[in-house]
Amino acid sequence: MTKSLAELASPYLHGLAPYTPGKPIEEVERECGITGAVKLASNENPLGPSPLALRALREALPGSHRYPDGGGYYLKARLAARLELTPDHLVLGNGCNEVLELMARAFLLAGDEVVIADPAFVIYGMLAHLQGCTTIRVPLKAWTHDLEAMAKAVTPRTKMVFVGNPNNPTGTAVGPAELTTFMDTLPAEVIVVIDEAYIEYVPQEMIPDSLTYVRQGRWAIVLRTFSKIYGLAGLRIGYGMAPPSMVELLERIRAPFNVNALAQRAALAALDDEHHVTNSRMFNELGKAYLSSELHRLGLQFPPSVTNFLLIDVNRDGRAVADALLRMGVIVRPLGGAHLKTHIRVTIGTPPENERFIDALKSVLYKCDHEQSAISR
Repeated sequence: MTKSLAELASPYLHGLAPYTPGKPIEEVERECGITGAVKLASNENPLGPSPLALRALREALPGSHRYPDGGGYYLKARLAARLELTPDHLVLGNGCNEVLELMARAFLLAGDEVVIADPAFVIYGMLAHLQGCTTIRVPLKAWTHDLEAMAKAVTPRTKMVFVGNPNNPTGTAVGPAELTTFMDTLPAEVIVVIDEAYIEYVPQEMIPDSLTYVRQGRWAIVLRTFSKIYGLAGLRIGYGMAPPSMVELLERIRAPFNVNALAQRAALAALDDEHHVTNSRMFNELGKAYLSSELHRLGLQFPPSVTNFLLIDVNRDGRAVADALLRMGVIVRPLGGAHLKTHIRVTIGTPPENERFIDALKSVLYKCDHEQSAISR
């Protein structure tokens, strides 16, 4: 009897749901019959790319018929100089997600254990499941990674530990002392993935020197991206920093020309525009202060975020609230799982976008309360 396509597929695909990204603005406007929608769902920089990056893109376009620099020579050299590493410490990816996939494919085997926080970036668990691993989920403590409990969850079967710092979707971070204690506690043969996608938003005094472990040759990789504060999410470019021996293994399975030429040129230019980064950080802090004040007025709770987004408990079905906001042209991220059914995640936008979100949220919550009151009567 002929096997079905599902029977021919990897058994680890069973029970794995596709990642659902936030809807693009154009699709929302088409579906809802509206104009002027704002997207606050994907933690993008509302100021967009650096002007220097945009100029570099325009200059690079005529060369689009050529393959990109497959080794990312110039970008690796620039990053290495900034970070006090060598180019051999760096691997480039089509976004940080690709580097995460490379780590999973290179090191995770069926039967291995992987330790992650709960909740954390959904891709960690998806990759572990796809490789046939057992995922050990350690609940957060006060909305932050409980590194002590995560260290205690490590067993002789543990191959890899993921630490999102800051954590998505909570926006919280662990500090230098906590990470040092954690790393000192872990067995040397456990691979640690430290995901720092949002690190440029974190106050300087709270940023651990995670690259110390890379320089020491510890089995650790630190991930960063140009998608967040640098505003290049659409170009898909991220990078990992690890001991050269680890990078060499990742390079064996990295696809040729995985990072396109435009992304590399824009990233190089973005690194030169410190003013744009500083301005983006300042706008983010102002927006965070405004949203925090307004949410407190509404009596809503949220963890203290050090990123460009807030995780908000709306005290009712979060997906229903997100859907209602969507119909009003405000796109936010509904969340599920055991802990987050009443939560939405909201990117900090421009002042007009933030005000639009608060006005829409007030309207949705008022309507929900009014309907609930009518039912009670």
